[in-house]
Amino acid sequence: EGLKVGDKVQCRGPKGAFQYSKGMNKAFGMIAGGTGITPMLQIIIHLLSDPTDTTEISLIFANVREADILLRDQLDELAAEHDRFSLYYVLNEPPEGWSMGVGFVNKDIITENLPAPNPGLKILICGPPPMVKAVAAMCNELGYGKANAVSKTHDSVFKF
Repeated sequence: EGLKVGDKVQCRGPKGAFQYSKGMNKAFGMIAGGTGITPMLQIIIHLLSDPTDTTEISLIFANVREADILLRDQLDELAAEHDRFSLYYVLNEPPEGWSMGVGFVNKDIITENLPAPNPGLKILICGPPPMVKAVAAMCNELGYGKANAVSKTHDSVFKF
């Protein structure tokens, strides 16, 4: 909002090196916050564009307000068109009548919206650093595995 053409911004990342190959997992559990949806959407589109790929995808997407949900129309459309893609939004400041998650991503939201820990599941996490840290710790406590500081494709919990 306060940037002008020609202003400079600092960026960091990506951390980790993730490469998908068909059949590498039976399912992905994704937890994204804000702009952390970017790598998730790339993977989702890639997986869903191949009708022979049967990988299940579950996405928890956290934001502050409903107006902050990036790419919502595209995500909703993908979820409506593909039975193997489930989508759950979490808002810190939900509007009146909001029917999905409220507050921050927590263990209950994870266990209710992602598959149970199993060898065929990979958890992918991307978002603001405090959220990534908290979610990675919860995933470890829930039995999904421990995230490494720099993730590798074979990790059961991968942080972008």
